[in-house]
Amino acid sequence: MVEEYAGSKGRFPPVRRRNNRSVYVATIEKAHSLVNSLIETGRMDDLGLVVVDELHMLGDGSRGAIIEMTLAKVLYTTKSTQIIGMSATLGNIRDLQTFLRAENYTNDFRPVQLKEYVKLNDTIYEVDPKEEECFKFSRLLNFKYSSSMQKVDPDHIIALVTEVIPAHSCLVFCPTKKNCENVVGMICKYLKEEFLHLREEEKAVLLRELKASGNGSMCPVLRRTVPYGLAYHHSGLTSEERKLVEEAYSNGVLCLLTCTSTLAAGINLPARRVILRSPFVASDFLKRSQYKQMVGRAGRAGIDAAGESVLILQDKDRHMAKTLVCAPMENCYSNLMRDDGKGLPSLILSLIGLNITSTVDRVRDFLCGTLLSVQQKHLCAETSLTEAVQQSVDLLKDKDLITVTAQSLQVTKLGRATFKGSVDLTYSDILYKDLSKGLEGLLLNSCLHLVYLVTPYDMITQCRPDWMVFFRQFTLLTAAEQKMSAAVGVPESFIARKAAGQTVRKTVNMEVVGRMYLALVLFSLLKETNLWSVADRFQLSRGFIQSLLSSSSAFCSCVLHFTEELEELWPFRALLTELTRRLSYCVTSELIPLMEVSGVMESRAKQLYNAGYRTLTHLANADPSVLSDTIENLFKKQANQIVASAKMLLSERASALQEEVDELLMKPSDQPTAETRRLV
Repeated sequence: MVEEYAGSKGRFPPVRRRNNRSVYVATIEKAHSLVNSLIETGRMDDLGLVVVDELHMLGDGSRGAIIEMTLAKVLYTTKSTQIIGMSATLGNIRDLQTFLRAENYTNDFRPVQLKEYVKLNDTIYEVDPKEEECFKFSRLLNFKYSSSMQKVDPDHIIALVTEVIPAHSCLVFCPTKKNCENVVGMICKYLKEEFLHLREEEKAVLLRELKASGNGSMCPVLRRTVPYGLAYHHSGLTSEERKLVEEAYSNGVLCLLTCTSTLAAGINLPARRVILRSPFVASDFLKRSQYKQMVGRAGRAGIDAAGESVLILQDKDRHMAKTLVCAPMENCYSNLMRDDGKGLPSLILSLIGLNITSTVDRVRDFLCGTLLSVQQKHLCAETSLTEAVQQSVDLLKDKDLITVTAQSLQVTKLGRATFKGSVDLTYSDILYKDLSKGLEGLLLNSCLHLVYLVTPYDMITQCRPDWMVFFRQFTLLTAAEQKMSAAVGVPESFIARKAAGQTVRKTVNMEVVGRMYLALVLFSLLKETNLWSVADRFQLSRGFIQSLLSSSSAFCSCVLHFTEELEELWPFRALLTELTRRLSYCVTSELIPLMEVSGVMESRAKQLYNAGYRTLTHLANADPSVLSDTIENLFKKQANQIVASAKMLLSERASALQEEVDELLMKPSDQPTAETRRLV
């Protein structure tokens, strides 16, 4: 059984299965919650293997801290679980070996040979660390540009890509999202007409699917570039657009993608040639590990005999580029003390809540098994680990998350809710106050109030309100909804004055205002489910709205777990369960069952529903041939996948229900009592 734990998906604790092994594919945050739930229910010995891909992310901010917490808990609570960490970009492997008590297996074998090059002016140099200058002359770039073309493309990207496309695939990494769109538009402007005739029918299908995914709207850049076999890929695309672009590229319908650095990690989209448009990501110079992730996309196993990367340089960046292409990999450091030290108190709170530790001495004992302990001389120069632990305990006590009595540490109800809901310590008391205040006048004839309460606090800084838009949308609310807005601290008079450009003398909490603005965006989205029209109305990128929706779905799930631990917040439990589902899929309620099927996005779900396939059972019993004939642009292979996925989901649910029945019936004697028979 394979289950996804991401966003709002996943059950805590996981279903216990007697007859099947389970594989959980999880995000970093969900993996941590999964381990916590197994510790709490005494089931850590059920966990046989933990595989951590991209282990170097241990050194990546708050998410790195969460990986370290998860692995340290596994190491401390069980001796039978094996941990395997994988990375191609680790520097200080010995530190990680010590932390994980691990053997090190290193291999530089690559199924497809990678050749690295840099381009300076019109010359291509091969990267060779044995050379004193790191660069060895390879060839002059063969191109003929007109003067106007030279102005448009001074870096000769068109010359570099047309050496490989359309016969082979190519990725062009760009420093910003806007640059991705500009570069792909520029390339297609100078391509020959023959590109339009390659796989014409499949590209036409892709265009129709992209248009359907936007409910009739389509990005003008993609409309222009897809007929040439080109597209861009960055976080500004909706999840459905991204999926369609990735599938088309994997199938060879698209031969070139311009993309940001995020494509280098986690997505298997290799290419014959990878071009780095610049050694920068936004305004930051690339790290060695980022560079290796990007160039590592070059070379398609089983398709190409070799892969190659080309880094485009300006003369001023030549010296820094030597370090980038030839230096050792950066070291990976613990993040438990970084980010204002938030990681350590969060870890200690969960250790107390899970009954792993109940004294300061046992907390220190646990920390001896962390990466922070291995690296404490380097990381804790100013503060000893003992002092850091005491400071964290004092902070938790001040926030009323734990109680300290005679050296015994106990978690409070709020503390338990905080770690069970994986709520950031910065926001736990604010969230509790917001929810408690919300109970006093909870608006139930609309979901706006609930949406406001699950709008993530940490997204407020990413979007400044457009006051005219804010006022226009506010006036469309019902009287009850406007009253609710005023109750949380955003009255109509304030928005009207801001929209008119007037000075507002009354003090208003701008974080509450920003959160209310984002709540209006989500509220509009849930009402009409058309991401494109909502993006247009609020003048926001569809990628940002997609990100807001995903974050809100995940936070809603966290808030649900938070309220489950606090008796006084009981009314929220049923309300947030349904809201989590709505935010996860953002479609009308009748389409949600179909959206759970692998390979089905909103536009496909609408087609299936209109064709009479309205439940999982309908899909599981469908004939793939009939399905592909009935649904427009649905190939036989996709139809087979949809039917197989529906069957698997039904099988999983039946299996889970059977496991629950068996659990109810079982007593220590393995014989059910009359009472349990009656209940079942």
